[in-house]
Amino acid sequence: MIEQWNGIYGQTPAKNFLTKIINSSNIPHAFLFTGKDGIGKEYTAIEFAKQINIKNLPPDKIDKTSSSISNLLEPYIKYIYPLPRGKNETDKDGPFAKLDANTLEEIKNLLKEKIINPYYSIRLPNTKNIKINSIRNIKKFISLDYSEIPYRIILISFAHLMSIEAQNALLKQLEEPPAGTVFILCTSSPSQLRETIRSRCWEVNFLPLSIDEIKEILKSKFGIEKELADKIAIFSNGSVTEGLNLIENNFMEMFEDTIQILRYSFAKKYNSAFNILSKYTSVNNSTSFKLLLKMIIIWLNDLTKEKYNLTNIYFTEHKTTLEKFNSKFSSLKVTPLVEKLDQFSSLIDKNINHSIISMNLVCELAAFIR
Repeated sequence: MIEQWNGIYGQTPAKNFLTKIINSSNIPHAFLFTGKDGIGKEYTAIEFAKQINIKNLPPDKIDKTSSSISNLLEPYIKYIYPLPRGKNETDKDGPFAKLDANTLEEIKNLLKEKIINPYYSIRLPNTKNIKINSIRNIKKFISLDYSEIPYRIILISFAHLMSIEAQNALLKQLEEPPAGTVFILCTSSPSQLRETIRSRCWEVNFLPLSIDEIKEILKSKFGIEKELADKIAIFSNGSVTEGLNLIENNFMEMFEDTIQILRYSFAKKYNSAFNILSKYTSVNNSTSFKLLLKMIIIWLNDLTKEKYNLTNIYFTEHKTTLEKFNSKFSSLKVTPLVEKLDQFSSLIDKNINHSIISMNLVCELAAFIR
């Protein structure tokens, strides 16, 4: 049975726990898979759905069932994820009813990617919520009789993005689920779910992936070149999603810009620092600006790690620079500056002018070695 987890990197505690449940033949009706985005929660959910089903099937039905679940096909599995609202859509419409042809085609293509690569995350533009009509649609799904399928699965991606109304609708489904129905809610923010939902689920925690695991996933699942994958994995914080986000935002250029901004700011070459920052202060570039701030914070934290001979330094190729900096400015306190930069990061999404934030950023860095 354990070989069925092949292809899922890491997550040994979660896989061992789920294997015990499978072997016990006592399958709870609801699970809450928690942990960072991009670590394999949904991949594990899909494999778990296959395992609890094929265990109780005759040999001639195993391949069809396994393939149907891998392909996210109803009535075997209902896959719910955030969707945009269509024109003139009401809560009484079906979740896809009012979406235009282009959006439907995009969703179709994203689902194809997800089926090929379970680490792929479906994210649609201008989409922030799981619609209540997606949750209400569950009732129709579970009302139909498919007794030949041992367990029918409702898999909810980004479950914390359900509105209060959607969570209330889901709660009604969780209170009295039909036999043979299993809910799996995947979320990076379980605290945003109602406690009454969480209490009805068996929680399974998923851990951040190792650097080597991130490297392998980026290379084997996303076709990222080895040199870039090796570099990105160090900064991915245990998440494939974070690694891909860095790639999409020109990580290598951002890496060099981080070093230059620090050098110019510390040298009080304000205009030079502002010129580089201007690439990141566009209203439409909030993600890149936040990532840049994160990179600067990582460099500052590396100062502390180098100072106390700690491991896991991110900017390894600049270790000599870190050593020289600490030797010259040994009494500086990094923590207050990092806390200020964290505050700047939180302001980026609050309609604060990005140029003002960048100006304060450079001034704080310059003042750091006053």
